[in-house]
Amino acid sequence: MARVLSIQSHVVSGYVGNKSATFPLQVLGFEVDAVNSVQFSNHTGYGKWKGTKLSADNLWALYEGLEENKLVNDYSHVLTGYVGSSDFLSTVGRVVAALKKINPGLRYVCDPVLGDNGKLYVPEELVAMYREEIVPLADIMTPNQFELELLTETKITSTEEAWNAMTMLHERGVTAVVLTSLDTDDGKIHVLGSEERDGEQKRFVLHVPKIDFYFTGTGDLFSALILAWSGSTLSEAVHKATASLQAVCKRTFEACSSSTPSFRERELQLVASKREIEQPDISTVELVLLP
Repeated sequence: MARVLSIQSHVVSGYVGNKSATFPLQVLGFEVDAVNSVQFSNHTGYGKWKGTKLSADNLWALYEGLEENKLVNDYSHVLTGYVGSSDFLSTVGRVVAALKKINPGLRYVCDPVLGDNGKLYVPEELVAMYREEIVPLADIMTPNQFELELLTETKITSTEEAWNAMTMLHERGVTAVVLTSLDTDDGKIHVLGSEERDGEQKRFVLHVPKIDFYFTGTGDLFSALILAWSGSTLSEAVHKATASLQAVCKRTFEACSSSTPSFRERELQLVASKREIEQPDISTVELVLLP
């Protein structure tokens, strides 16, 4: 059975980070070993939270404990999300490199959480670290438009510029790149995917109806779902992942009791969407394969 080492944040209540990623991976047949980079009472969008952060030394100590007990030999995948400090990110790179040395076939799925809509969520020095240390290790990356711009030091104002930026990541060794959203004004979300196979790039676009609502944890869920379906072609994996994500978002939106829902009401309806995670209805999302 495939086994994932997932290094992400954790909340006691709600669904972001590992809480958003673990359940769908398990439902889809993966063993998940979770390392919680932070353990908070709830996500920070609430405005108030309590909890603790895992240090870089603590992360490496956990890895050493796994290694000493020969528990690192079975990992087929690594999944990472939000990382808030340079020393922790550097140690994440050490862990991934060590696991790839043990299993050269291990696939690293990296959601490079840096920011969105022109705003950084992390210290600025992490941007260069992602470019120089993490990108060369990654097999699949799932940046949003702002993150792709930061990783490639380019400005994206068109689909063609987005493809060019994704090619730059391929040239750094990333096999598959999923641009999780391209900004347009047509009322839809456009997901772009590019997979390099046998020296050729296979590209596709997904057109997704936009739900006018603020969600949290969707990026963490999306990356986990892409990993879960990544045994097929990238277009098939992202098509299924997008369909499941859309179903979870729709259920979450419809479960809200008012037009101004609380943060608690906005939490993803993940468990209630178990069937849609296991059996995504791909007819709800338009997939266009490009020549």
